[in-house]
Amino acid sequence: MITFLIGLAILGFGGFAYGLFIERFFGVSNRRPPAVTKRDGVDYVPMASWRNGLIHLLNIAGTGPILGPIQGILFGPLAFITIPVGCILAGAVQDYMVGMISVRNDGEQIQSLVKRYLGKRVAVFFGIFVCLAVLLFGVTCVYTPGDIFIRAVMHQEAVLSNQWLWVVYGVIFTYYLIATLLPIDKIIGRVYPFIGAFFIFTALLLFLYIFIMRLPLTELSLSNWKGLKPHFFPIFFVTVACGIASGFHSTQATIISRTLKREKSGRFVFYNMMLLEGFIAMIWAAVTMGCIKLFELDPNQSANALLASIIKDVTLIFKFEHMNPLSNAIFQLVNATVVIGVIVLPISSGDTALRGLRLMLGEMFSLDQSKSKNRLVLSIVIFVLTAALLLTAKFSSKGFATLWRYFAWANQTIVVFSLAMATAWCINEGKKIWFTVLPGAFYLGVTSSFILNAKIGFNLPWTASYSIAAVLVIAYISYFIYKKKQA
Repeated sequence: MITFLIGLAILGFGGFAYGLFIERFFGVSNRRPPAVTKRDGVDYVPMASWRNGLIHLLNIAGTGPILGPIQGILFGPLAFITIPVGCILAGAVQDYMVGMISVRNDGEQIQSLVKRYLGKRVAVFFGIFVCLAVLLFGVTCVYTPGDIFIRAVMHQEAVLSNQWLWVVYGVIFTYYLIATLLPIDKIIGRVYPFIGAFFIFTALLLFLYIFIMRLPLTELSLSNWKGLKPHFFPIFFVTVACGIASGFHSTQATIISRTLKREKSGRFVFYNMMLLEGFIAMIWAAVTMGCIKLFELDPNQSANALLASIIKDVTLIFKFEHMNPLSNAIFQLVNATVVIGVIVLPISSGDTALRGLRLMLGEMFSLDQSKSKNRLVLSIVIFVLTAALLLTAKFSSKGFATLWRYFAWANQTIVVFSLAMATAWCINEGKKIWFTVLPGAFYLGVTSSFILNAKIGFNLPWTASYSIAAVLVIAYISYFIYKKKQA
């Protein structure tokens, strides 16, 4: 428990201090943001900070801060330290810089910012890459809540032969289509703040559960430090993904950049919400470690199956015999809160993921998104592709695992591009580059060494993978040092 608490202290105090520093480093101003200057009633809509902060939290806190830590904690208690440190120095920095740079550029989406600061050639590759990554994420945000609902609520197998699975998928798809098409303040802006409050309540409930049940959490020590699974770097950072840093967030920060009333709100909306996601990741990592040991769960089962088992065991604490009717009603409400929170969380990210994809494709093909016809055409294309990938994943027993590995790697690769864009912006503005170039170089090492070795990639030996990755990292840092000297 001590290692877990130390990690939370690092996340809270370290995140607060470094967030202030990054805000001053960026240099907020009193200029009018695009939500005011380009207000169109569809995507450019000014909102209060608490409102778009909660919306952004739900946008970014999808399956990542749940499934990632569930798998990542199997690497041991070192996760309780690496999650908060990475979140502070990389994830939150990326979210803040991308969001605020978008504010300074009329709410441009991430691929347009890459084109502006890294050039057309890089933007063409990145545009295709990021659209595929977001599409994969959208698929996971249908797959996961649908399967969890069937497993945890209906207590049935989540297989294609189960007709109820088709019904659940159909409901999720229908909601996504409506949320993707309508103006941001019609559903997302009105409903999300309440879902956000509900979600935070669920997280706090699980936080209390850790202490009420006195979950047996392993402490970080010299013995288990030496006993780390081989190749903790890079596999751990690709596995945990969103709980530490997520390129997907850059596609969501640029959506919310179109709703900020003033630049000063940026730290709360972008940086602090990422810290809150790190807190969620820490909670799920602790709950997973404790439940595996306390209830003797099989850590080798699929992530979705393990999540369903954890949900079942978590709600056991709220089932007591000889309770009076009022207490029973309260505990039933708590049970429902935990289950619904886990299901709603990925749905609340999936809709804005597909919305962000629509906006990016609209910019790429110069389709005015204030026109309902253009929104409808792009939405139909997106949903057909999403359904096709979903069916492909369901037909294979390892479909979701493969889908998640590709998404996780692609997601971390976007971090490299986002931080490279932020570094180029810093050079243009005459600012220091180390606060963005170093985390960018770190994640270049993570993603390149992983895909070079992985079976879903080039399947090279680890020695060759690390060697090539090291060359790429040195070249990356050297390039930006050169560009800084030339500026």
